Amino acid sequence: MVSRSIERAEHTHLRAWGRLAKIAIALVLLLPAHGFWRLLRLRSPWPRIFLQFAGKSAGADVTVLGTPLTRDVLYIANHVSWLDILVLAGKTGSAFVAKADMAPWPVIGWLATLNNSVYVAREQRLEVHAQALAMKTALETGQPLTLFPEGTTGDGHALLHFRSSLVASVTPPPQGISIQPVAIDYGQSAGEIAWIGDEPVGKNALRVMSRAQRLPVTLHFLEPLDHADFTHRKAIVAHSREAIARTLFGA
Repeated sequence: MVSRSIERAEHTHLRAWGRLAKIAIALVLLLPAHGFWRLLRLRSPWPRIFLQFAGKSAGADVTVLGTPLTRDVLYIANHVSWLDILVLAGKTGSAFVAKADMAPWPVIGWLATLNNSVYVAREQRLEVHAQALAMKTALETGQPLTLFPEGTTGDGHALLHFRSSLVASVTPPPQGISIQPVAIDYGQSAGEIAWIGDEPVGKNALRVMSRAQRLPVTLHFLEPLDHADFTHRKAIVAHSREAIARTLFGA
């Protein structure tokens, strides 16, 4: 019995390392193409292609419900896992508002920077104005931008409090910029893949990529907010949280 358990564990780890190897090979192959696009000062499609491939390789099968706005939009989404970034960017090409301490992370921080992430130090209240300006500038490029207002990942069974401070950059929304809530739904698997507590990212990634089963993920693109009705940041996050909660949990 012990030997069988060891064999299963080894097989499980091999599955995870095999998936990671596929992602690493794809990254090496796509980087020159990305560099060539940047050299020509063109918007590179390769980060989105890579992130979509990485999500698929990690086991995610993504279904889109609703109509995503494709540019000049701030997505407000719930946050369960690092997979959220792969599946959402893979389908929309979105950049993300990320914690400043993520920027120096090996590989992950570098990839986030390649995809035009906006880094914020959420605990530094004096920097809120500068961070809001950075978000506004990012939105004006046309590339979708995603904000996770929970500020961290939850357990997939309930939503955390939505913080409103960073929504100041779109309050009132700049001309031509829309706000669209997005519900990321992992169904019954949410609790298994959620990245919570002090679990190291490497340990969580190994656990998620070791799964034998595919991981169905549904992206619900909800009705964009009406600019006339949502000119206050607290109203924006309250409405978005309620719409996402109703979609995920029916309440």
